[in-house]
Amino acid sequence: MKAMRRLAAFAAIASIAAVSSNLSAAAPQNDWPLHGRPVRIVVPFTAGSGSDALLRIVAKKVGEDTGAAMVIDNKPGAGTFIGAQDVARAPADGHMLLMTIVVTHMQNPHLYKKLPYDPFKDFTPVIQLVRSATVLVANKNAPFNNVRELVAYAKAHPGQLNFGSYAPGSTSHLNGEILKLRAGIDMVHVPYKGTADATQALLAGDVQAYFDGTATEVENGRAGKVKLLGVAADKRIPAVPDLPTMAEQGVEGLDIVGWQGLFAPGNLPLPVAHKIAAAFRKVITSPEIVEMVRMAGNEVSGAGAEEFAAIVRRDYDRWGAVIKRAGVKLD
Repeated sequence: MKAMRRLAAFAAIASIAAVSSNLSAAAPQNDWPLHGRPVRIVVPFTAGSGSDALLRIVAKKVGEDTGAAMVIDNKPGAGTFIGAQDVARAPADGHMLLMTIVVTHMQNPHLYKKLPYDPFKDFTPVIQLVRSATVLVANKNAPFNNVRELVAYAKAHPGQLNFGSYAPGSTSHLNGEILKLRAGIDMVHVPYKGTADATQALLAGDVQAYFDGTATEVENGRAGKVKLLGVAADKRIPAVPDLPTMAEQGVEGLDIVGWQGLFAPGNLPLPVAHKIAAAFRKVITSPEIVEMVRMAGNEVSGAGAEEFAAIVRRDYDRWGAVIKRAGVKLD
């Protein structure tokens, strides 16, 4: 009898221990950040780029608010493949994130037959940080001052204009291809490894035109280093309200707004995604960050997991149609 009581007691203790173990194992699944663990944010671009610079400011404040160390890990190259697949293979616990732009999930799947990641299964959209425009800029000595004059010059000198991009298949490249298609002009594409190299090539006159993000080129335009020709977005930008859109200057189709956003590995629990989004939204919607983003020609978003996922799907379809129409393939 005593033996049976001891067995029953052991069984009860084991049962309680198992339940306790399961609860402790399950609890972290809906918690973020976990105590003592850093949050690593992979950026598939070079340090100092526009996206990288904003993230460092925001992540520092998020780290102060949450008590977690925010580690920025730049992994540029290969059309964002290197950084993206690093995050895709990580545990889905919110401690490995990817900060990227539209190229990774919206454009690469339509440009390459094989990717080292699935843009939907391998990632959880967490938060759209910023909506961003692209501007067409020209070398300060270029013989044109706006989009209409560029088109006229290119038609009079077919194949003699070079346009740069910060990567093959990037928004920078694709916008140039759309411009060629829509305006009926012939320009030569010259790809570079990152925005810094492409901007330097433009300043040196190695290329005459270049679609770039507003953060760098609006300042270059204000300083007289480049000519600002037009905005490739659906509306003018507050940073340069007098600069017309491409559509206003007669070239339609260059109005897909870009963005910067955070992704986690696939199957991240939704409560964790919401906690990460809330932490970053609190910082990016602060007045000082909103003004900083606005002056760079961009717009704070803050769209959370579900809304951002819908944006990703919509833009995937839109860029797919554009890339198919332009006939661009990278393999």
